[in-house]
Amino acid sequence: MDFLIDLLLETWFIYTVTFLICFGLVFFYMVHEKNKSKEIQKKIEEAKELGRFEPISLHPFIDLDSCIGSGACVRACPEEDVIGVVNGKASVINATSCIGHGACFHACPVEAISLRIGTETRGVDLPHIQPNYETNIPGIFIAGELGGMGLIKNSIEQGVQAINYLSEKRLPSTPGRLDLIIVGAGPAGIGAGLNALQRGLTFEILEQDSLGGTVFTFPREKVIMTRPVDLPIYGKVKFFNTSKQEVLTFWKTLIKDHQITVREHTKVESILPLPEGGFRIKAANGEEFEANQILLALGRRGTPRKLNIPGEDLPKVFYRLLEPEHFQNMDILVVGGGDSAVESAMLLMDTNRVTLSYRSEKFARIKPQNQKNLENAIEKGKLQVILNSEAREIKEKSVLLWKKDQNTQETIPNDRVFIFAGGELPLPFLKNIGINVEKKFGKVVRVHKSKSKKS
Repeated sequence: MDFLIDLLLETWFIYTVTFLICFGLVFFYMVHEKNKSKEIQKKIEEAKELGRFEPISLHPFIDLDSCIGSGACVRACPEEDVIGVVNGKASVINATSCIGHGACFHACPVEAISLRIGTETRGVDLPHIQPNYETNIPGIFIAGELGGMGLIKNSIEQGVQAINYLSEKRLPSTPGRLDLIIVGAGPAGIGAGLNALQRGLTFEILEQDSLGGTVFTFPREKVIMTRPVDLPIYGKVKFFNTSKQEVLTFWKTLIKDHQITVREHTKVESILPLPEGGFRIKAANGEEFEANQILLALGRRGTPRKLNIPGEDLPKVFYRLLEPEHFQNMDILVVGGGDSAVESAMLLMDTNRVTLSYRSEKFARIKPQNQKNLENAIEKGKLQVILNSEAREIKEKSVLLWKKDQNTQETIPNDRVFIFAGGELPLPFLKNIGINVEKKFGKVVRVHKSKSKKS
């Protein structure tokens, strides 16, 4: 009898201890998750105050009814504090830091995330594109940044997919006429060119600037974050923490090895349909081409937005920084409040006297790491930042700045001016072709789901 009582007591003790341990673990987990939720909620409130909560481009949209709060999206995102989990549901934190990797979309086990451009209240101008990437003009297709997909990997994939579709509608070859003209030698154009070559299409790539398109305009050491991508003919390539120069060198090697024709500094001015089918393409340099089909792989910011102030046409004014090491011991003004402006100012500050002018009272749309680097540079006196200011006139040896909060003007010495005010969608060009442009509110962007991530 005593043995049974002892056994019961021992069993009761074991179950009680086990219960208390499990209860303690669950309790501490719940407390930990609650504290994490409070921390994330605080970051969301800070993002709202700084204007970083509302997205400005491609961003994740979370279906809260489907979300199970697994945190897979948080772990997959390579950017800092873009997504977090609050009270068991995923939430966007700093939407402006999202650059459209799509890693969260691929990682979500219940497909509760879609990638969208524009919001319910803020529309984005986008050309009308069918699911097969064809515009309202039969024979003209659009892929990449112009259609809303700016990340390198996604742009490449869209360029490849567009060729898959347009090759199905391939017209009979005509002497003196190409099967395809690709306008733009950025990621979408390169991917499209490789696929066109693999499919035996006759084509040329026309680029208004230099190989790389938008990527070419990045500062030399700007790091590009992207997932692995499969390139036609070549196979899988990885661009993890890869500099712009390394990417461009890789592309140049691909083009040389496969003898792909890229006509640089050939800006397309007009595209005219031919009575017998196909198109005539006229370039600004006087060259003309004929092709059965056209793929527009243009960037959305091919034309820099100007300040439209006196002196902006002086040769000392630039809209991109390509070789920062060429500028030494100069008085330089950088205008802008985005990542490009901040990064360029910091690339120049060690060997020059740099002033960064921004029209708002704080930098609301730059990446967290850039914010930290900027604060460190200001603290060390490497960089002068003048907020609430606007350039009013550019002169040979100076710039006139208006300080809005003080309602005063100041003339500062100057040798070079770099303006980063964004770019303008090539609306006139698209309208002249006849392509419909629509303002999209929360448009879902098609991205192929990674099979390996599904459960």
